[in-house]
Amino acid sequence: MAATGDKSPDAFRTIGELSADLGVAQHILRYWEAKFPQLRPLQRAGNRRYYRPADVALARRIDQLLNRQGYTIRGAQKLIAEGGPGPAENPAPVASLVPQPPPLVSAPAAPAAPSLDVDRLVSLRDRLREALAA
Repeated sequence: MAATGDKSPDAFRTIGELSADLGVAQHILRYWEAKFPQLRPLQRAGNRRYYRPADVALARRIDQLLNRQGYTIRGAQKLIAEGGPGPAENPAPVASLVPQPPPLVSAPAAPAAPSLDVDRLVSLRDRLREALAA
């Protein structure tokens, strides 16, 4: 937050300031704008983006969902569109958003890994080499 430390919390942020604040690249913020219609910064002369405090809060929430809590873009879109839980609340993990099939009958325990008998393997390799050479 060094880039925005001297600004008022109500001040607009440039894309560079928000990028530094969140620790994501500027092209990621532009990508989020394309994927999340709620994220619409003001664009002034020269297409410079200015993020309002509400835009900054939404970008932080998107960052929290995608980069900290492991949601997919689609899952985060759904939560934000529905006004779902924010980062401080108890969100559903990504796995809970996908319907899970009923559990199958429990599988038998996997057999123990066979121990390697290196001498035997070397002997087999040598015998195969001899057989192929003949």
